[in-house]
Amino acid sequence: MNWQVPLFDPDLGPEEEQAVIDVIRSKWLTMGDRTKAFERAFASETGVPVALACNSATAALHMALAALDIGPGDDVIVPSLTFVATANAVRYCGARPVFADVASIDDWNVDAASIERVLTPATKAVVVVHYAGYACDMPGIMALAARRGLLVVEDVAHAPCASLDGVALGAWGDVGCFSFFSNKNMTTAEGGMVTTRRPELAERLGWLRSHGMTTLTLDRHKGHAFGYDVVALGFNYRMSELNAALGLVQLRRVRERNALRGELVSAYRQRLAQVPGLGLPFAAHRGEAAFHLMPVLLPPGVRRFDVMTAMREAGVQTSIHYRPVDTFTAYVQAGLGPSTEVPLSHLIGERVVTLPLYPSMRIEQVDLVCAALQKAVQGAAKAHESPATDA
Repeated sequence: MNWQVPLFDPDLGPEEEQAVIDVIRSKWLTMGDRTKAFERAFASETGVPVALACNSATAALHMALAALDIGPGDDVIVPSLTFVATANAVRYCGARPVFADVASIDDWNVDAASIERVLTPATKAVVVVHYAGYACDMPGIMALAARRGLLVVEDVAHAPCASLDGVALGAWGDVGCFSFFSNKNMTTAEGGMVTTRRPELAERLGWLRSHGMTTLTLDRHKGHAFGYDVVALGFNYRMSELNAALGLVQLRRVRERNALRGELVSAYRQRLAQVPGLGLPFAAHRGEAAFHLMPVLLPPGVRRFDVMTAMREAGVQTSIHYRPVDTFTAYVQAGLGPSTEVPLSHLIGERVVTLPLYPSMRIEQVDLVCAALQKAVQGAAKAHESPATDA
């Protein structure tokens, strides 16, 4: 469909094109010097000693949990309101995901209180998600983790170069996991990154990324090694030089693009305050946000399908972030849901709509989206009130 306002629009230009061409001309396509340069630059931006590039955030999460020795018999607390990969990574390790609720109807992140409510004797770790690019209360969560002896993994898929109390998101916990999928604040087409402050974890993460091997193809190509040992049951989660080349270019502008997103969110909030009953989460938030998503909460009784249909007819693409993970068929059939512990997540999952947001979006497009949403909500509310609908 030819959208007047798409949900997202990757910001790619001549620099990215030239970076990819340069890799092709070099004839070295697999993980190499560009990947190492991307890792160094990302570690510097995140304020950690080590960053390791991989082929997706899902791979990053799996590597992180495996490096932390999460396995059968362990419980891992995860948000219900997240992309399914957050919980899937726990299951890949043979552990059990236990779902935590959002902090409040205004703060759609988990917090220490919502995590503590669902702790079990088998809980070994917590995966927190900085939903929509807004920071979780990491001081509170890290204090709980220290008190209860829990490992902490940060899912930072929505929040590259965001921070809280002067500390980058991804540098608070034991491991940070980032996404560079095409709709993210910065993209490598497909890709991810793990960050850590713990040197022993960095070494293990490096092994897990590439088959448990002690040396890489590039090392042998350069004559730095003739062979290798395999010291762990690793995976094939490497990033290619093509992806890393894109990442190096994109990283240079991510803070600027985050700021542009923030300006658009401010414009959205000002305009959408005029829509009766519409909820706007994260009106108050701590730290420097990345503004990845623009979610809204529809008024009670307004049919989301009707609103999204009307938006589509107006040429505006919308989405849902997210259906709670514990309600998916695969989780219900596995006996992992639905959970009675996440009522606010379920409420949000039934009424959330995600509006378009990307750095090159114009204010006129924000106006178009807001006008279309107000009209769609009013139309859906009238349909709900009509006797014919009630019958």
